[in-house]
Amino acid sequence: MLRRLLLVLVCAMTLEAWAQKEVQQMADSIVKYQMKSGGWAKNQYWLDGPDPEEAKEWQKTGIGSTIDNRATTSELATLAKAVDQIVVMLAENSPWLDIDILKVRRKNYTESFKRGVEYLLKMQYENGGFPQYYPAKKGESYSSQITFNDNAMVNALKVLRDVAGDSLRFKNMGIDKSMRKKCQEAYKRGIQCILFCQIRVDESGRVLEFDTSSWKSGQLTVWCQQHDKLTFAPVKARAYELPSYTGQGETCAILDLLMDEPNPSSDVKAAVKGGVEWLEAHSLKDVAIESFENEQGKPDVRWVEKKGAPLLWARFYDLDKGEPMFCDRDGVPRKQISEIGYERRNGYQWGGDGPKRVIERYRKMNE
Repeated sequence: MLRRLLLVLVCAMTLEAWAQKEVQQMADSIVKYQMKSGGWAKNQYWLDGPDPEEAKEWQKTGIGSTIDNRATTSELATLAKAVDQIVVMLAENSPWLDIDILKVRRKNYTESFKRGVEYLLKMQYENGGFPQYYPAKKGESYSSQITFNDNAMVNALKVLRDVAGDSLRFKNMGIDKSMRKKCQEAYKRGIQCILFCQIRVDESGRVLEFDTSSWKSGQLTVWCQQHDKLTFAPVKARAYELPSYTGQGETCAILDLLMDEPNPSSDVKAAVKGGVEWLEAHSLKDVAIESFENEQGKPDVRWVEKKGAPLLWARFYDLDKGEPMFCDRDGVPRKQISEIGYERRNGYQWGGDGPKRVIERYRKMNE
């Protein structure tokens, strides 16, 4: 029994050491491939490193640095984790450690982290919004719009909030008061931008133009995936991502961010209340997402009527009637998921129950 226990402990220690080594290797690669802009490219497995030719192009042009798909924000989190590990290792003061190498790594990681935070500060618009890419990608106008898609702006604001607030996850990064202040101001602008982007409608459900007299008294709803960087209006992203209300997806992350506020303003409270009420009103009853094998023998998905099924929400609702909307790469909106092609039908999340958790959180906070 004792022998088995010792074996378990040795294995656990070995796995921990391996995990620490892996984080350090990832951090080394992250530092190496950080762009001049201060950001990083998306969808990279840093243990292997990116394609060398592709990386040369990034570093030459600076185009490719983004906050899409958790890029940049996840690299910053990894650098912070690596520094936390080094701090623990230095405190142990083991004669088996190369202290000088650890100190160099810590310096490299913290400097890279600070450049990454500066990148987030540089890419933010004066109105508080964040584009998907910075510098902007050529030929893709939507990438320069205010981007909530895949929680890009929310993730960036969480980093700024935690840097400004001396969060535990960045406690060892050596952030000075000047940067904290910049991040705090940027975070506040970001929250204000979120409030400006929230879609407002009149009594008939017509979307109202920002900052008009009718907009100021309009009914608060939810958010689109992307909003115009000047007018805050909901705008199109990819061909199958039309101007819309989002139910399952981006709206949930935005509401969570707003509910994280320790001392919410009356405007923030109103925004959350309006968003939650819209989600409650647009839940889909007696509908389920079902997987099946189609006539070609391939796995497929369909939405079916199912009495008593848990509440469901669509990813998109049209701006005219607030009804579920599905779209293929042709950019034509449709009312049923069965009306779009196999590739988009199965290659995108068209619905889910995410809003349920957000609504429950809000109700619990207001009990």
